[in-house]
Amino acid sequence: MTETLGTTDRSTDRIASHTADRVIAATTRPAASPGGPTIAGIRASIAPVLSGLAATARDREGTRDHPFAEVRALASARLLLIGVAAEDGGAGGTVRDIVEAVIEVARADSNVAQALRSSFLTANQVATRTDLPHRNRTLGRLLDGDLFAGTGNERTGGASGSVTTTLRRDGTGYLLNGTKYYSTGALHADWFSGTALDVDGKVVRFEVPTDREGVEPLDDFDAVGQRLTASGSTRLTDVRVTEDEVIRTDPAALRHPWQGSFAQLYLASVQAGIAAAVLDDAVWFTRAKARPIKHSTADRSVDDPYVRHVVGQIGARAHAARASVVLAAEALERVRRAPDAEVRAAGADGAVSVAQGQYVAIESALKAAELLFDVGGGSATSREYALDRHWRNARTVANHNPRDWKAAAAGAYHLTGEDPPTTGLF
Repeated sequence: MTETLGTTDRSTDRIASHTADRVIAATTRPAASPGGPTIAGIRASIAPVLSGLAATARDREGTRDHPFAEVRALASARLLLIGVAAEDGGAGGTVRDIVEAVIEVARADSNVAQALRSSFLTANQVATRTDLPHRNRTLGRLLDGDLFAGTGNERTGGASGSVTTTLRRDGTGYLLNGTKYYSTGALHADWFSGTALDVDGKVVRFEVPTDREGVEPLDDFDAVGQRLTASGSTRLTDVRVTEDEVIRTDPAALRHPWQGSFAQLYLASVQAGIAAAVLDDAVWFTRAKARPIKHSTADRSVDDPYVRHVVGQIGARAHAARASVVLAAEALERVRRAPDAEVRAAGADGAVSVAQGQYVAIESALKAAELLFDVGGGSATSREYALDRHWRNARTVANHNPRDWKAAAAGAYHLTGEDPPTTGLF
């Protein structure tokens, strides 16, 4: 894996490029307007960036070219502030506003949407938790356009969720050692967070700058899809950590146990964006490249009734994916606004709504991506067009957690009132 991709050398080159892009972005970052950012203003600012990403997505995948400057431009356009309250310097948007923006990013390039996931999760924590440790510090970083990455995942052969990364006392601070995997967006990020075992064997969280000595993000993610999400390993070798960079939390103090619902809704939004991109490519290929088969009654592919039928099916799948995500977003919005006496019931209902939305979005994106090849003949399989990337991307996102577990949990909830699991995957 590492040898095939030339991980160490290529990661070093990209980190150097990333650092240069950060400097450029810092000097060109737009000043916040007196009234603060607006949803319409953010959407208008990111539109040309998304157009550029969509135009280059297939070529960049073929050359393994991470869009560092474009990701920085999205952050500089205050994309992450859509759901942050206006009084905190954000646009004050709803969960629906957030997912609709994420869908558009994923429609342009689902790799970029996935790479921004940790940053959006950080923004959501700031937006929904007044008790978030170091909230003001994190808010300040978001307002500065910083990007975040983080994971608790390791590839140690232990049970899922097991932690072997260690945090050991060293003078007044700590030394951090271990290797994290699936550290999505790490090559773009300014801050990296994860889990580690302290001297008492308790799991704690840490957050350190990615340019600190001993922090080494690697470009070694080798999945069939989502190849440019910077989701590989992050080596942590004698990383110095200060006391205020260690976060100890009490899960029992949370308003409800389904805090992972937004993270799962984000994945469903990426699927909806992929389905929308499939429709875009189906229309483009039919209009610009496809030819009617020999026994077709049409002179142009756009007039072939069977091609029209296929494109209509793809459109329906894209519509279903988007609708299911929006409906789930509205359920999570109700959780945000629920009083304490009702928040647990609302949280369970929201988690099930997201699970159902994920199921539909995954099925819709995968089927749409498969149907895409029916709008053309053999030429549709040409590597030049990279139409297969949509199915590969959808398949890779779907494997974050099996959708059949989602359906079973939703079924139990409807049949017996059983709450969904509180593993963080609901």
